[in-house]
Amino acid sequence: MILDTSAWIEFFLKTGEGERVKTILETKECYTSIVSIAEISQWALKQNLNGQSFISVLNECSKIIHLNSEIAFYAGELNYHRKKAGIKWGMIDSLIVATAHFYDLPVLTKDIACDILSL
Repeated sequence: MILDTSAWIEFFLKTGEGERVKTILETKECYTSIVSIAEISQWALKQNLNGQSFISVLNECSKIIHLNSEIAFYAGELNYHRKKAGIKWGMIDSLIVATAHFYDLPVLTKDIACDILSL
């Protein structure tokens, strides 16, 4: 399973949904797209928190998946079609979903536009 940035943030905030993420991290093999590190870094700065400590936890609890040209190309197509359909969607969302598709992994996310697995 690949954890979307929104799932990680719920985990870091220790919300009810974050507790569900914690259980998943303890019971399943979990992965994280490299692009989530950028989003978590930005989120931590906005919250005036130490982003590096969150990335350390992320690295301990999941395996990082890097991008390749196939994932990037598919993400561009996905992003184009989602935006053309009027869905509020960003390139990082596309990169995470494309990564999940490439590795045949379900996505755990809080984002309902993702239509994969919701918290």
